[in-house]
Amino acid sequence: MSTTPPAHAAGTLALGGDLPVHRLGYGAMQLTGPGVWGEPKDPDEAVRVLRRAVELGVDFVDTADSYGPFVSERLIRKALHPYREGLVLATKGGLTRAGPDDWRPVGRPEYLRQQAELSLRHLGVERIDLYQLHRIDPQVPVADQLGELALLQQEGKIRHIGLSEVSVEQIEEARKHATVVSVQNLYNLAHRAAEDVLDYAEREGLAFIPWFPIATGELAAPGGPLEGPSKDHGASPAQLALAWLLRRSPAMLPIPGTSSVGHVEENIEAARIALSEDEFKALAEAV
Repeated sequence: MSTTPPAHAAGTLALGGDLPVHRLGYGAMQLTGPGVWGEPKDPDEAVRVLRRAVELGVDFVDTADSYGPFVSERLIRKALHPYREGLVLATKGGLTRAGPDDWRPVGRPEYLRQQAELSLRHLGVERIDLYQLHRIDPQVPVADQLGELALLQQEGKIRHIGLSEVSVEQIEEARKHATVVSVQNLYNLAHRAAEDVLDYAEREGLAFIPWFPIATGELAAPGGPLEGPSKDHGASPAQLALAWLLRRSPAMLPIPGTSSVGHVEENIEAARIALSEDEFKALAEAV
C-alpha cells in the first residue's frame, strides 16, 4: 500500500511558473449554507473536510469572498491556520451578494481593493497566493479592474492574478493590463463549451481551473457511458469524471468541492486512476 498521499498522484503544475501545486485541489464553495449563503449546517464537519483534504495531499484550496459571504474564508482559517508550508490559498473578488443564489458583478477598483483587504484579514495571511477576478464587470473598464489587482500585486498583497468565467478575447484584453496566471471556467466531461479557453490556457502556460468539475448526472445512470468504465476501474462515476479531466490537459487543476469527509476522500482518490488513451476517447465521445 502506497504511503504517498493520493493527491500527489495527479502530478504538479507551477502557477505563474514559480508556485508548484498538485493538480487536484479542493474547492470550498460548498462549505456554506444553502444557496452558498450563511453558515453551514455542520461547521465541525466543514473543518474536518478541510483538514482531511490537506492530509490527503491537497495543497491548493480555492475559495471566494462571496461564498457565505466570507464564511468559507473564515472556515479555512479556522481549520488550517497556521498554514503548513507549501499550502497555496486562492480566493476571488468581484461578485457581491444580496441573498442566497444572488450573484452580481462589481468591479470598481475601490470595491476590489476593499474585498482583497478583507480576504487578507479573513484568511489570516499577509499575501494572497492567487487572487482571481470572480467576474469581469461589464460596467467598468477592464483596464481599471485589472489595473487595481496589479497595484495590489505591486504592494505585495497578492502574489498572482487569475480570471474566472472569461472568453479567450477577455483573457487577452486582461493580459494587456496585468500578468494573468490562471483561468477558472465551467468545464467538465458533460459541459465542454470552454474547450477553446482550455486550449488557449495550455498553449499560453496558464493553469485552467475547472469549476463544477464533477457533473455526471445521466452519465452515471444504469446503462450510461460511465457504468462500464466504473466497473472496470472499481471506481465511482465521479472519480472517473475527475480522472478524465486530469488526463485531458497538463494545464488542468480540478477543484472538486464537498461538505462530506467521505466524498472528499473519494474525490481525491481519483488522482490514482490512470485512464488509457482508448478509455479517455471513449468517455469523451460518449457525451
